Amino acid sequence: MSRFWSERVAGLEPYKPGEQPQVSGMVKLNTNENPYGPSPQVLAALKAHITDDLRRYPDPESTQLRDALAQRFSLNRQQVFVGNGSDEVLAHVFHGLLQHPQPVLFPDITYSFYTTYARLYDVSYRMIPLDENFALNVEDYRQPNGGILIANPNAPTGRFLDLSALRSLLRFNTDSVVVVDEAYIDFGGQSAATMIADFPNLLVVQTFSKSWSLAGMRVGFAMGQEPLIEALNRIKNSFNSYPLDRLAQQAAVAALQDVAWFAKTTQAIVDSREQLTQGLVDLGFSVLPSAANFLMVSHPRPAREICADLRSKHIFVRHFAGGRIDNWLRVTVGLPEENHRLLLALQAMLVS
Repeated sequence: MSRFWSERVAGLEPYKPGEQPQVSGMVKLNTNENPYGPSPQVLAALKAHITDDLRRYPDPESTQLRDALAQRFSLNRQQVFVGNGSDEVLAHVFHGLLQHPQPVLFPDITYSFYTTYARLYDVSYRMIPLDENFALNVEDYRQPNGGILIANPNAPTGRFLDLSALRSLLRFNTDSVVVVDEAYIDFGGQSAATMIADFPNLLVVQTFSKSWSLAGMRVGFAMGQEPLIEALNRIKNSFNSYPLDRLAQQAAVAALQDVAWFAKTTQAIVDSREQLTQGLVDLGFSVLPSAANFLMVSHPRPAREICADLRSKHIFVRHFAGGRIDNWLRVTVGLPEENHRLLLALQAMLVS
């Protein structure tokens, strides 16, 4: 430990992102990236905006992008906030909306960055166990809290909580913010953004990283009634008044304009997910129902061994060691040929 570190830094346990291997010919199914590239309109927009204007600061309010998002979700600009990926947006949420005496509630098996942010911003939290099938029961959240945070679909389980259950949660929890993290919503769920007008404490967070194929651009956004968005703007403008660069803003706007590409590629992933699910079941895997672009799977053979054997064949999946999911793997849905290569490798490994 450096003697120059603050006490807060010394006590942090930083989030560990999924591995980004650099192997030729690999099948990379460990970080839930979209296997299809971004819309050709995005690439054209990026080329068009690589100009001398890059010497100037970007629009600090991301006005064009917020207008485009507002139009897509039938909101107004003041109900939309943008940031450098949904991770930065969530950081502002913890900092600006969840620092209260009562603990924030979120599932015991979910996106592990939540605990990292809670510790960073000294936010008290309580993890609520999912049931034996890794499903969330909203009645478990009927207790005093300083906020509720739910990933929907959940990561890494992929399970989806329908809007009727979320509406019930919002109805009995009116005194704190309910944050719905919808990073994977476009692969099989209906967004809670449709309920924003009805609930002043609802904040919906999404990203361009998954369904829009822009993980490399780092664009995330939040939607809610104006007081919630104003809180996030106060944090942003006290931290980084120019969060999104010129190219990121233009890429996101262009992506939103190509609805046909979005529909085509997300449906292709959904179709591949169903085919991959059946292939894994045929090999003896238990597969959780998923509304995301990944599957949570388990097999009688230890997950750690399967992961290592696949890695030796340059096929990468994610193993979360420890706890209730120690014998589970998370498998991103890839291109059809990548999924096929995975199934062939597993068949050779498990059936021989």
